[in-house]
Amino acid sequence: MGKKSAERNDEGKGKAKKGSRDAAQTVPDASGVSTLDKKLSAKDYDRELKKLHVELVKLQQWVVAKGLKVCIVFEGRDGAGKGGTIKAITERLSPRVFRVIALPAPTEREKSQMYAQRYLLHFPAAGEVVIFDRSWYNRAGVERVMGFCSEEQARGFLGVVPLFEKMMVTSGIILLKYWLEVSPEEQTRRLEARSGDGRKTWKLSPMDVKSYDRWDDYTKARDEMFAATDSSWAPWFVARSEDKKRVRLNVISHLLKHLPYEALPAKKVELPKRKIGRYKAVDFPFKYVPETF
Repeated sequence: MGKKSAERNDEGKGKAKKGSRDAAQTVPDASGVSTLDKKLSAKDYDRELKKLHVELVKLQQWVVAKGLKVCIVFEGRDGAGKGGTIKAITERLSPRVFRVIALPAPTEREKSQMYAQRYLLHFPAAGEVVIFDRSWYNRAGVERVMGFCSEEQARGFLGVVPLFEKMMVTSGIILLKYWLEVSPEEQTRRLEARSGDGRKTWKLSPMDVKSYDRWDDYTKARDEMFAATDSSWAPWFVARSEDKKRVRLNVISHLLKHLPYEALPAKKVELPKRKIGRYKAVDFPFKYVPETF
C-alpha cells in the first residue's frame, strides 16, 4: 500500500497524524473537495454562529448562577484572527460577565513591578469570564523576539509560568489557552489588507511591521513556549485560522465543550400593560441628529 493510501486509511479511522488536518474535517464531499478547502458561505456561517450564541448565553447564565471563575487566553501571531474570534464570542453576551482584556504596553511603573502583576488585577471573580487578547505570554513571544526582555528573563518566565497557572487552577479558576495558527501567506494577505482599508489601519502598528520579518524567530519562540507550558492542568489548544469564519465556529464549539454547563430553567417574560398619555410631553426644541440616511 502506498504512503498516501495508508495516510488516508489512518484518517478514515480517526488516527490523523500530529500536524495533519482533522480527519472529520478533511472528508471530501460529493464533488471531491475537502470541507476545509470549501469557502464557508456567509449564510451558513451566520446560521451556525446563531446556534452557538444561544449556547453561549446559556453558559453565561450558568457561570453567574454557579459563581464560576473562567479565564480564557488567546495568543497567536499578528493577523491570526484573535480579535475577530473574541468578538464573535462576546458580541451577544454581557460585558459585565464576559470581560475582554487587551492591555497596552506597560508603563514605566508597571515595568518595575513583578512580571504578570498587572495581569493579576484583571483575573475573574465569581460569576465572571475574563478573555485575554494577548496575555502574560507576551514575555514568551513578542517581548522575547523583539528584545524587550533578556533571554534570561524569558527562560525564567517559561520556568515559573506552569506553577503560576497551577496556582490559578488550584484557586478555582478554569483556564483555557488558545493559540491561533496562521500560515505566512495568509498573514501577509491580512496585513496587506489592513494597510489598504481605512477601517483597519489602526490594526497595523509599527511593531507589526517590525516583527513581520521575524517569522522563524516567532516560530522558535512558540515551540519553546509550548514545550515549557503545555501542562496537564493548563494545556494549549491550537486552532487553524486560515479561514476566519471556520476558526471562530471551531473555537466557540470547543470552548462550550470544555466549560460544562446546563441550561437553567427559562422564565417567560410577559410585559405588563401600561397606560400612555397621562403626561403630556413638553414641546422642547430638541436638536435632532440629521437623518442623512
